Amino acid sequence: MPYDPELADRIRERVDGTPGLVEKKMFGGIGWTIHGNMATGAHNDGKLMIRCSPEVFESYLAEEGAEGLMRGGKPMMGWVLVDPDAVADDADLDRWVERGIAHAAKMPVKKKKATKKAKKK
Repeated sequence: MPYDPELADRIRERVDGTPGLVEKKMFGGIGWTIHGNMATGAHNDGKLMIRCSPEVFESYLAEEGAEGLMRGGKPMMGWVLVDPDAVADDADLDRWVERGIAHAAKMPVKKKKATKKAKKK
């Protein structure tokens, strides 16, 4: 199932006006980055995705409806998926989105990679 456009709209309401924010399609869904760093997104199956630090990753996974984003049968450290039921309430969605935004805002600004054409000059 693709990402939930209603969830994407709810996220947009919360992240609108965040400095350095960019919305783009990624991971089979839609995500928001801050200065190139993933913050949050609407993932497939209607799940919210956030990025977090390794220090809080395990504690976030212990919360109702949270799970790790799996890659090769293992959870990817720092990537959390949250079930739709766990963010149905606006206050719960606010809390999760704010976590992703806060983490991405603390990360160093990513520099754009030069394109092949630019490298040749």
